[in-house]
Amino acid sequence: MKPEKQTRRLGLAVVIFALILRLAADGPLAEAVAAVSSPEWISFALFLETGRLYRPVLPEEATVAETVEQTLPPEQFLPPEQTMPPEENAVAVFSPEDASLVQVNSVCGYIADVPALLEKPLDWDLTSTEPTVLILSAHATESYENTEGYKASAAYRTLDTAYNMISVGQYLAQLLEARGIRVIHDTTLHDYPSYTDAYNQSRATAKAWLEKYPSIRLVLDLHRDSVENKAGQQLRYAVGDTAQVMFVVGTNASGLNHPNWYENLALAVKFHARLEKQLPGICRPISFRTQRFNQDLSSGALLIEVGAAGNTRQEALRAAEELADAIQALSGGAVTERPTS
Repeated sequence: MKPEKQTRRLGLAVVIFALILRLAADGPLAEAVAAVSSPEWISFALFLETGRLYRPVLPEEATVAETVEQTLPPEQFLPPEQTMPPEENAVAVFSPEDASLVQVNSVCGYIADVPALLEKPLDWDLTSTEPTVLILSAHATESYENTEGYKASAAYRTLDTAYNMISVGQYLAQLLEARGIRVIHDTTLHDYPSYTDAYNQSRATAKAWLEKYPSIRLVLDLHRDSVENKAGQQLRYAVGDTAQVMFVVGTNASGLNHPNWYENLALAVKFHARLEKQLPGICRPISFRTQRFNQDLSSGALLIEVGAAGNTRQEALRAAEELADAIQALSGGAVTERPTS
């Protein structure tokens, strides 16, 4: 049996065992239930299932989570009447030098030629009477440092959509609508009750929306990262009071059909460069991966890690504002101009 299959089966066994114990929580196994419900055990179980926790992190990459002053209560989203007229739908222009703004961490065996990717024209128009952007979250219950007093369903997870990734998607959707970009925001909790089936569930959701609205050109799967240091503390990724973002781009390296990976990567490179122009340091290196993350469904599909578990939700909302500005800037397409000799 392949190691990855063993890991998945072990992770599934852990989850089943935890559920059995929870059913017996009122009996003599209450202490065992408390043990498997601890944040440490849950983090370990998630690691077995996803491999996303306990990966090495350089000390300079992030700081330990810290509480920051709240400036935007969960209900205080942009009022509909305070909309902003869309800017002229001009084509964004990059220069060859902008390639230096982009970093790519390839773990799939492929080499990312950033200058060539930046030069690939972006031919779309996100301003239409039909929806052009789809926002969803495969891991919708992911949440942040609990500075707002939400009810957690597990370590750094909540079913309360006012505090999990749904709230970040809702804010981003509202910001885009205010900029004249039509958005479908799907609020399905794809990772509940089955975490391991999240990508299958979100794939079905994305396919349904894409079939209903062929006008959709940009598909955003919003997540937050989860990284611990050796002391077991969740790390915070931020530039000032804004959460850093990381684009995760899949490939066909796993053997699965994925005809859109190059277009997805070229799009991520452009967004990365644009965001770095807006707020230097906001982007972590693009994570160029073996898995495809359902990105084969669209040439404009991106998975975005908005901060990490050690960030606050307020920092994630500020990152959403930067993302909205970048999407608007690229809403008319993009080209890279070569210098004239």
